[in-house]
Amino acid sequence: MQKFPIAIVGAGFGGLQAAQSLARCGQDILLIDRVNYHTFVPLLYQVATAQLEPEHIIYPVRTIIRRSRRCHFLLAEVAKIDLSARVIKTDRGEVSYDFLVLATGSKSKSLGVSGVKEYAFSINSLQDAVALRDRILECFEAASIEADPLRRQQLLTFVIIGGGATGTEVVGAFVELLRSRIRYEYPTLNLRQVKLILLQSGDRLLGELPPKLGIYTQKYLHKLGVDVRLSTQVERITTEAVYLQDRQTIPTKTAIWTAGVEATMPELSEDWSRGKKNKLRVRSTLQSIEYDNVYAIGDVAYVKPDGKGSSGVAPEALQQGVAVARNITRQLQGHSPQPFSYFNKGRLAIIGCRSGVGDIRGWTLTGWLAWLLWLGVHLVYLPGFRNRLFVLLTWLQTYLCNDRVVRSILPLQPRTGFQDRSILKHKSPVGSPG
Repeated sequence: MQKFPIAIVGAGFGGLQAAQSLARCGQDILLIDRVNYHTFVPLLYQVATAQLEPEHIIYPVRTIIRRSRRCHFLLAEVAKIDLSARVIKTDRGEVSYDFLVLATGSKSKSLGVSGVKEYAFSINSLQDAVALRDRILECFEAASIEADPLRRQQLLTFVIIGGGATGTEVVGAFVELLRSRIRYEYPTLNLRQVKLILLQSGDRLLGELPPKLGIYTQKYLHKLGVDVRLSTQVERITTEAVYLQDRQTIPTKTAIWTAGVEATMPELSEDWSRGKKNKLRVRSTLQSIEYDNVYAIGDVAYVKPDGKGSSGVAPEALQQGVAVARNITRQLQGHSPQPFSYFNKGRLAIIGCRSGVGDIRGWTLTGWLAWLLWLGVHLVYLPGFRNRLFVLLTWLQTYLCNDRVVRSILPLQPRTGFQDRSILKHKSPVGSPG
């Protein structure tokens, strides 16, 4: 069994930041993840809508931490963590630790809707984004040779469920795709027949931003031709349709789920009190309530309501990574950890076609300025000079030449549990329950 003074599970924003911030603490650090790269999650939707290459938004973990000889990386799947014995059990052996940081991120939550896991597409990982891109392109290919008008319309109907930042970004980028030169590549297909339907259970979009920005977003998307439906509840999803609680049915082959997420983590040996979205309850110092040597950050941490830092965005995770590194260092020096306080620099969301919205320290922005700020901020935070360069060049080509060249359907294996991977093989009547 290997022994490391500090172990970090998860190489997302928070975990990676914690590892980098601990590099000078004088102790060996082990960073564990199931993949050997860091994914820049905010740009996953651009991979899904054929704007960016998958490899342009990922970066090798070992390359990021190679400057510190104290930082080590283990490519492994964590099966169970024994908190009392201080042991991490992985598919590549066991690791013991003195301090542990959990930063394992989030996954889709079905919210009681039948068929989400089996038939809906999510955008939580690189594999999810590529699978969704493949489905969109497969639908275009199948629709271009489909003689049945009902079947063709079903193929060209895309339902996005969830009106938060991810949902609005996806539907906006989808509009850009339809307006690009791709429309010239399908001479037998009228892409004006494509229906984009955005379903939101609440009474406005972008609930995390001021109400007027949600109203602006709704009006702008409506202007782009998106069918926005507020206060709409989904009952179930099948391979053939999305069924609403008001008994309406939307025939579609592609349902995109962005409505809910919950914390994802390995099995723990002891019960840990949970908060909203299955998050682990932590103290204001981000420590476990039961164990002083265990921390949780990012999407897996639930800070008490009277504390700050519950937005679940990348800047929060980055700040938590720095705070945890500082607290562990203090503990190593014999001092008490300090409470975490999140400094909210603002929120930005891009809604497509050179427009965005933002709330920066009480100042609200709409239109091209918010869109430009969004691009700039994400370009700065994207790891790797090569990635930044290629993403910038791709954006220039997209917005100046109105073209997207990332339109290859990759021969990937089916997602686990997804029963209808190839629409070219499935021929069911439109609107059948599936």
